[in-house]
Amino acid sequence: MSYKRTIVTEGHDVLRRRAKRVAPQEIADPLFQQLIEDMFLTMYEAPGVGLAAPQVGIAKQLFVVDVKDEEHEPAVVINPKIVVAQDEIELTEGCLSVPGYVGEITRFSHVAVTGLDRNGHKIRLEGDGLFAQCLQHEIDHLHGRLYKDSARNLRPSTPSEEREDGESAEEA
Repeated sequence: MSYKRTIVTEGHDVLRRRAKRVAPQEIADPLFQQLIEDMFLTMYEAPGVGLAAPQVGIAKQLFVVDVKDEEHEPAVVINPKIVVAQDEIELTEGCLSVPGYVGEITRFSHVAVTGLDRNGHKIRLEGDGLFAQCLQHEIDHLHGRLYKDSARNLRPSTPSEEREDGESAEEA
C-alpha cells in the first residue's frame, strides 16, 4: 500500500543539500521500494510530472517521472547523470516545492540521462520537450538547486499558467 508523503517547500534545508548516492544493495530494501511507491502516489496526487526524493524530505539520489505521453513510460531513476545535453531553449517552469510561482528558465531541449531503475538495472532515458525538462528539473533537486535560482521573471502563477504548467511544464 502506498502512502502520500508531505512535499517539503522552499526553506526546508533538505532542498538545498546535495543528495547522497544510493548504494546498490539499498535498492532491494522493502523500505526503499515503499518510498518509490509513495513518491509516485504523492506526485500523481499533487499533481505533478516529476518528484525527487529531497522533495519528500529524503536526501537520496532518486526521482520518479511520468509526463503522461505516448513516448515515455513512468520511470524511476536512481543516481542519475546527464550524458547528453543539446540545444538550449527558454521555458516557463514551476515546482511543487515552490507552490504558486512560475518563471522563465533556460534548459536543454534534448537530454539523455543514465542511472539505475527500481531494480538496480542500468538504464538510459532520452528525450525532448517536457520529458527533457523534467529530467533536468529533478536532477537539479538532487544537487540542491531549485528552478527559481536561475529563473527570470519569477511571479505568482495565474490559473491559466497553473493549468499550462501541469500540462506542458515541469511541476516537481
